[in-house]
Amino acid sequence: MTTTAPHTDLGKTPGRRTPLRPRRGRGALVRALPLTPAVVLLLLFLAGPITYCVYIAFTDLQLTGQAQDSFVGFENFTRAFGDEAFLNAVWLTLVFTVLSSLIGQNTLGLALAALMRRASKPVRTLTGCIVVTAWVLPEVVAGFLLYAFFRREGTLNAILDWLHLPSQNWLFTLPILAVSFANVWRGTAFSMLVYSAALNEIPKEITEAAEVDGAGGWRRMWHITLPMIRRSIGTNLMLNTLQTLSVFGLIWVMTRGGPGGRSQTLPLFMYEQAFQNSLIGYGTAVALLLLLVGSLFSLVYLRLLRTEV
Repeated sequence: MTTTAPHTDLGKTPGRRTPLRPRRGRGALVRALPLTPAVVLLLLFLAGPITYCVYIAFTDLQLTGQAQDSFVGFENFTRAFGDEAFLNAVWLTLVFTVLSSLIGQNTLGLALAALMRRASKPVRTLTGCIVVTAWVLPEVVAGFLLYAFFRREGTLNAILDWLHLPSQNWLFTLPILAVSFANVWRGTAFSMLVYSAALNEIPKEITEAAEVDGAGGWRRMWHITLPMIRRSIGTNLMLNTLQTLSVFGLIWVMTRGGPGGRSQTLPLFMYEQAFQNSLIGYGTAVALLLLLVGSLFSLVYLRLLRTEV
């Protein structure tokens, strides 16, 4: 007489239950709960105002003389590109950004970081204190200091007179250069700190080997130092550019965008249209265009940062 063995499923051990897998959706929800307050605050205080500003840019909202605003489509943007004052502000914004950020702060910050690396400790401490002091000053205070430096009866002309050199009213003849220099003076410390940290990460063995092979200072800088700190350069350029595009108080205190709009960058033009001319819709459209310019710069820098060395 043959007996039949009890039927069991293949791959399972009799008497042992298969462990239950936790639901992935519930686990992800639990992990996301601590982020909920931050997301709510971002939506409330960041995404909400930005969305409202986008709506205002497509209306003819004004501060005075208007009972109700109406939707005007792209009229504000069309008006901007046909406005010579707006085009002048765009050009001056690019000049101000290139001179004070891409060239001034970036180059001077790298030079200071490289020189301080070889300097003695007292020199490094003194230089760092002087440069960082200019950076931590409030923008309005820095603007008043540079205004006193460049004005007709200011410090710069007093030095030129003492040297028997011709002086001039710098805030009238070269206003965009004066405010660009002021922004370089105030913002170079950030670049210096970024590049100091990046240079300290370069192994000394590499530079010493290049020096033994006969590479000079400029050659080592171009072929070794700059490629190895490329990511720091891209990050510094992006942050400096975004900060420079939004500079308002420094220029407002020194020149108020004058004379004749020759130092009026986009933030000052936006302020003039929105709060002095009471054209909130038009001023907000200019602000969105400024945001677009900053986004384009950011995309270029992020593209460079994605490229491997």
